[in-house]
Amino acid sequence: MSALVTVDPDDPTPPYEQVRRQLADLIGVGRLAPGDRIPPLRQLAGDLGLAVGTVARAYRELESAGLLESRRGGGTRVARTSGPVSGSLGDTTSRRVDDLAASYVMRARALGADDRLVRDAVRRQLG
Repeated sequence: MSALVTVDPDDPTPPYEQVRRQLADLIGVGRLAPGDRIPPLRQLAGDLGLAVGTVARAYRELESAGLLESRRGGGTRVARTSGPVSGSLGDTTSRRVDDLAASYVMRARALGADDRLVRDAVRRQLG
């Protein structure tokens, strides 16, 4: 699992958000299927060199979004109802696009780009 999730220390996105986004993407594309067990907090935190609380925050947000389920003694698993079944596909897609846009804007600004340059780059990509 930790090979599928990485944290880039040079990325201005907070580590918990990097973990949350990557796990949500893995669930969204089916690399992690409903019922799949994900690593315990301590294990993933250790593998990534993060504090347990950082990974716990990512897991909590994914639970709140209905993508993960935690059970005492049963570990944390991908929710049986994750994906389009648990909610509106449009809402899930919209949130992922927002996440990608936020990451892009943060990275572009870290390079010194102003809003005009960021918008122009998006417009070029949209054709």
